[in-house]
Order: sequence, then structure tokens, then C-alpha cells
Amino acid sequence: MPKTDKCPYLLLANIGQLLTLRGEAAPRRGRDLLEIGLIKDAAVLCGGGKILVAGPQRELLRDPWLRANRKKVQELDCRGRVVIPGLIDCHTHPVFAEPRLVDFEKRIGGAGYEEIAAAGGGIRSSVAGVRGASRGELSKKVLTALNAMLKQGTSVVEAKSGYGLTLEDEIKSLEAIRDAARQWPGGVVPTLLAAHVVPQEYAGKADEYVKKVCDEMIPLVAKNKLAKYVDVFCDRGAFTQEQSEKVLAAARKQGLGTRAHVCQFTAAKLAPLLEYQPASFDHMDCVQPEDISLLARGETVAVLLPGANYFLGHKEFPDARRLIDAGVPVALATDYNPGTSPTPSMPFVISLACTHMKMTPAEAIAASTINAACALRLQAKKGCLEAGKDADMAIFDVKDYREIAYWFAWDRCVEMVVAGRAVGLEKRA
Repeated sequence: MPKTDKCPYLLLANIGQLLTLRGEAAPRRGRDLLEIGLIKDAAVLCGGGKILVAGPQRELLRDPWLRANRKKVQELDCRGRVVIPGLIDCHTHPVFAEPRLVDFEKRIGGAGYEEIAAAGGGIRSSVAGVRGASRGELSKKVLTALNAMLKQGTSVVEAKSGYGLTLEDEIKSLEAIRDAARQWPGGVVPTLLAAHVVPQEYAGKADEYVKKVCDEMIPLVAKNKLAKYVDVFCDRGAFTQEQSEKVLAAARKQGLGTRAHVCQFTAAKLAPLLEYQPASFDHMDCVQPEDISLLARGETVAVLLPGANYFLGHKEFPDARRLIDAGVPVALATDYNPGTSPTPSMPFVISLACTHMKMTPAEAIAASTINAACALRLQAKKGCLEAGKDADMAIFDVKDYREIAYWFAWDRCVEMVVAGRAVGLEKRA
């Protein structure tokens, strides 16, 4: 039995169902998404922030080291509940000042996303709030969102900037993410999304703004290690394919990872974007058949965001079945943001994936754990529960893992373990 002095030992006992998601540290495709590594009557021993043993409780309790050192081990009685890897929200926009209630009412009245944006709403309407807020104010907003996500079972969050759209305000946004992350027990992956939309002061001068993003923002962010990824919104009303390629090329030049919002409203040619080795393509509502076969042969993960489709009132949702059956690795995320998906709940997204995208509960959980880890290139240590991986776990007050999807909009996560430590959810505002 491995030993550690970094962290007390923690034993999760009396687990009714344990979903280990163990297997190769690579995106799950096709029928492999159904392989969730289910163990009944299980236990997990953690130490030093890592999983030491995960398996049937009867076998684990017979371990000679555990029998000799039981008094040194903190025990968490799971009472027959379901334990899964901590959920990974691999696409969020948490740096904003206020909700977009005018947009919400206009949409109820029949206005579409692009109509609202053309009238001055949408992404640009959040810019003034971020520009007028202090770094401290934004950090508090981000921390509030992170704590809400933790309560829903999420232990890792990708967090984007993108509502500042000036050098100073994008840096401020990323610094707010960093400040919040230092106060949060989970993991945060920061992403620069300066190429979200063209700011109003650059109307008609999109190429000039792209040059500023590439020549000033990306190098400074890389120098100060404020982000691990650069994202770009490649779609109608945002940035063209050529402009998007320039942003991704600049990111690669600075040693940053890449990802892209793409195919949300219109189809795009994915082959040129794949040259920049993106970790993910996100939204993917309008992907073309020839690009599906291309994605099936690569490592880029298609991150599907049904929360946005739900909140925008769309009748159509991303065609998960077509992607999965073709062998494309898919992940799920909340797309938490003030305009199109103001939810911190990965379990709600899992439910949407089952009811509106016809994914099975097993597929949806795999897409929210190991495949979401792959979308952030964290699969070597996150997304599954086996020896040597990070001890991040969510405990749900259900008897069967399928209930996580079944009880929609119902908070059933009762305990989190992050880096091998139990986190008291009731104490986190």
C-alpha cells in the first residue's frame, strides 16, 4: 500500500455504486462510452490527494496495510449512495457582472439570438459591465459561480474571459479567474477568449481587432501565464474562418493550447482549423458530414452544450447520436454564461443530453468526466477513479447512477471529495 505524508488518508466506504470510468487515458468513442466501470458495494481509499485503491469493499477491507492502520484513516460513510468521478465542466464563461435580463425578455417575445445581438444586446451588452467592474468584484462573481458548480458535483472548470475585449479588461478578467481559483478547492483551467466578438469600437475594423488580439493580448497572456488555452468564436456574427485561423496560429506560436466555438449557427470547414491541434470544438450544432468522419479520426473532442439550446428555446439540439455512432469523441459542458446558458449544473446538462440528445445516462456521465478531461487534456490525472489518479469524487444521494439524469433540476449531490479531502458543501455560499 503506497504511503504519503501530504494529506490524511480518506476511506469512502459503503458505496452502493461506484463508477470508476477506468481504462485507457484517451477519449471514449462509440460503444466505449458505455463502459463506465461500475462496481457495486465498493470502497475507495485516498492518500496524498490521489486514489490509492478503488474496488469492491470486501476486498479492500482485507488489505493488510488498511487493517493495520485503520485508526489513521478518516472514514466517510457513503450509505449506499452513488459515487462518480468529479464532474468536469469544460466550457464556461464565468467572468461577467450582471445577468442579461433584457435579452431574456426579448427572447420570450420572439426575438432571436442574432436579432438581439444586432440591437446591441448579446455578448456586447455584457462588455460594459465587465469594463466597469473591479478585479475584486469580478473575482467574487467567479468564486460564487465556482462554488455553485461544486455543489452540483463539479470539481474541474474551464473558465474563459471574453467580456472585456480590451487588453486591460481581458487581463483583468483572467486575473479575476486566477484570484477565484486560489480560493476554490477544485481545479480551474483559464482560457483567453478575447476573440469572442468584435467590440463596438472596432465596428467595421474586425481585422484590426484580430491583429491586436494576436500581436498584443495573446503574447502578454502567455508571458504572464494567465491562460492555458486561447479560444475563438468562429461563426456568423463573430469571426471569419480566416480571422479565426490567425488567432489560433498566434496561440500556437506562444505555446498556448487552442480550442474553438464553431458550427453553432452555421457550418464551418473544420480541416483548416484542425491544423492548429485544437483540444476541442465546442457547440457543433451544424457540423457537416465530411467533417464528422474527419473528427472521428482525430483527438479533438466535440463539446456539446445543450444548455444553450434549451435557454435559447431551440427545438433542435446537437445531434449527439450521429457524432457518437460515427466514432467522434464527445463531451458535455454547461456553457455557463449570462446570455444563453446561466446554469452551473452539470447534472442538468446530463439530463438534457439524455432527454433531448438521446444519449444514455452512461454515455452522458462518461462525456462529463473522462471525455471532458480529454477536452482539457487532463485525462492523465482527471476524469476516472483508479490508482494514481486525482482523488476527485462526487457523491449523489441516489441508489442508481441513472437517477443523476432522471431527477432533472434537482440537486442530489450531497458531498464532494477534492484532492482526497472531503468538502463540506453546506458551508459554501
